[in-house]
Amino acid sequence: MTADVDVLIVGAGLSGVGAARHLQDSLPDASFAILEAREAIGGTWDLFRYPGVRSDSDMQTLGYRFRPWTDEKSIADGHKILEYVRDTAAETGIDRHIRFGHRVVRAEWSSAESRWTVTAEHGTQSVTLTSRFLYTCTGYYRYDEGYTPDFAGTERFRGQIVHPQHWPADLDYSGKKVVVIGSGATAVTLVPSMADDAAHVTMLQRSPTYIASLPAKDPIANTLRRALGNRIAYPISRWKNIAVSVGVYQASQRLPRLVKAILRRSQQRRLPTGYDIDTHLTPRYNPWDQRLCLVPNGDLFRAIRHGKASIATDRIATFTEAGLALESGAELEADIVVTATGLNLLVCGGIELSVDGAPVSFPNTLAYKGMMLSDVPNFVFTIGYTNASWTLKADLVAEYFCRLYARMAERGQSVFVAVNDDPALETRPLLDFEAGYVQRGVAQFPRAGSRAPWQLGMSYFHDLVSLRHGRLDDAAMRFSA
Repeated sequence: MTADVDVLIVGAGLSGVGAARHLQDSLPDASFAILEAREAIGGTWDLFRYPGVRSDSDMQTLGYRFRPWTDEKSIADGHKILEYVRDTAAETGIDRHIRFGHRVVRAEWSSAESRWTVTAEHGTQSVTLTSRFLYTCTGYYRYDEGYTPDFAGTERFRGQIVHPQHWPADLDYSGKKVVVIGSGATAVTLVPSMADDAAHVTMLQRSPTYIASLPAKDPIANTLRRALGNRIAYPISRWKNIAVSVGVYQASQRLPRLVKAILRRSQQRRLPTGYDIDTHLTPRYNPWDQRLCLVPNGDLFRAIRHGKASIATDRIATFTEAGLALESGAELEADIVVTATGLNLLVCGGIELSVDGAPVSFPNTLAYKGMMLSDVPNFVFTIGYTNASWTLKADLVAEYFCRLYARMAERGQSVFVAVNDDPALETRPLLDFEAGYVQRGVAQFPRAGSRAPWQLGMSYFHDLVSLRHGRLDDAAMRFSA
């Protein structure tokens, strides 16, 4: 049986387009196709349309290793990132390999044929393709719905309730009182973006998040680009920012009191004198136990200083006709409530996997090097870092897969599968991160192991060595013709 393609990629977002480009560059003889459930390239950056949507990492590291980011803004607006992904897909013809409106629902591996048979829904039709390798770049959250807690009294509220994942194109918040529920990256983006037009914007949080101000434009990167040109300056800026992000993370883990003090001093300089930082901006956990939020040029702090925005740290008792009653007894008036309350996780885009007719239960599998599943042949998935830019890991996964593919082709092999033969191996959650959206959904994911190669590494430098340059043969990996 001949496969339709050698490699079938699922998802045409940042990871999927990047994976396709790596395939083109490293394996020009390998055929591939991309199945995308939506009608457009871009994934996350095409989905989210709320005001001010932007990167929460610098674009020197969120951008691809192989394609320089050339815009002056390092903390970039969403439409610029979308343009970057689409241009990447167009410049080498990757976009011609994408089949839009194809939502993959099932993938079945046959050992007898050494093939995946993949079923996708395309409108009212069912479409079937076969491939030698299946490579999922679907991210890890649901695109069709975000997470909203079950708030009491929402039926009484006379205003409008909006989730950022489903932002109405015609929403008019000019001159209105807005309450944004949440304290993560989406909330700290929305509040200053809406503050100039709204009457007032309140960020209502149960507990604080660490928030750091970062210049929207990287002066070093822009100076290097003007002096040296994009091709030379980009890798220098990229490595500079990788080193800085790793350094901040390591300092947060080893010297949390110092990092807390630095963040606090930065906030004090940007906020009104006497602002209650302890209540509104000092979490109970240490920096980087959850993701650190970035605000470009301190825009959130500036909106607070000018009286256009405020933070309320409290719990919701109930919605009322005119807004929100809080457990402290305070009330917040609102015309619009934005529930920036997080995401719902989804493993591999909700695809049902089976191997030789046996369904694959993700929680009963182990993640090999954070990118393959135990006992599932010729399958790769992409999960980025929680403590650094997603694309840093996505690039390494793609490079590793290309190395693996080339090695198998040289030796006449067609199948790889990771197998755990160590009965003493202890397992743990794949994502060791305290964020609420992770804790709600991590049980549905594969498990990690207590030692290599079954750990999901969160160290870029470690992965750089092991995935870009490390051995492809180890005790857990099996190859066959």
